[in-house]
Amino acid sequence: MMDRLHLMSVFVAVAEEESFAAGARRLGMSPPAVTRAISALEEHLKVKLLNRTTRYVRMTEAGQRYFDDARRIISEIDEADDAAAGVNAEARGHLAVTAPVLFGKMFVLPAIVDYLRRYPAMEVSALFLDRPVNLLEEGLDVGIRIGELADSSMKAIRVGSVRRVLCAAPDYLEKYGTPTSLSDLKDHTLIAVTVSPTHEWKFGVDSALSPVRIKPRLIVNNNDAAIEAVLQGFGISRLLSYQIADNLAAKQLEIILSQFEPAPMPIHVLHREGRYASVKARAFIDLVASRLREDNNLR
Repeated sequence: MMDRLHLMSVFVAVAEEESFAAGARRLGMSPPAVTRAISALEEHLKVKLLNRTTRYVRMTEAGQRYFDDARRIISEIDEADDAAAGVNAEARGHLAVTAPVLFGKMFVLPAIVDYLRRYPAMEVSALFLDRPVNLLEEGLDVGIRIGELADSSMKAIRVGSVRRVLCAAPDYLEKYGTPTSLSDLKDHTLIAVTVSPTHEWKFGVDSALSPVRIKPRLIVNNNDAAIEAVLQGFGISRLLSYQIADNLAAKQLEIILSQFEPAPMPIHVLHREGRYASVKARAFIDLVASRLREDNNLR
């Protein structure tokens, strides 16, 4: 079994590096030893895994299937080793994390910095994007997601919630009046963040959502721009509560028509670990979950 695992590890290294020589360097082996290992594995499986020429190494179709399974098996063995080591093991290596752009900047980045200070043997890549990210497809370890979850294959930990709110600057409301019903919105200047082609905002609980057709005067492609336009007193926008928490506290903005808000949106920490969470992932998950749960802006 150990020999089989060794052969798998050699194959995965060569396939990932697309080179026998590079795979050998990565594993600290001689190129002839790597060549013998791949030949022994192909002989055992009775199938060709790699096509090699003097210029490149590429996986065959069978090789790609075996590569996916072999990498998963090696990952699960590493996870089992980490789990057996328990809390005494030190987090080390590389962790890839994703979150929405503004949420990542405000809440996740401070947690990452704290994590890196606590675990000097760790490195982190942070991918902040305002689009759904598939952790498996994009090779990410941990994700923070706002909204209901559709992917049941991920392990999820709920850490808070946010509201979808309408807001405006006090100066704007003083000049143009505060709307008291959703129908009043048609008489106001609206600022939208990349609205759908139907230009609708939905209000109320999920079982009875009421779509309101809007005609924004300004459409922007990111939340920072919408917040800036609202702060300048240009109009009313719909944002997530955490995005304007500091502005609300400073009385630079006010929430309006709160009685029509949809149900709060959950925040989850997702991870793609198997039965065992690796030490490095578990340490980060515990840290970021604790920080998010303690933040009053996410309740």
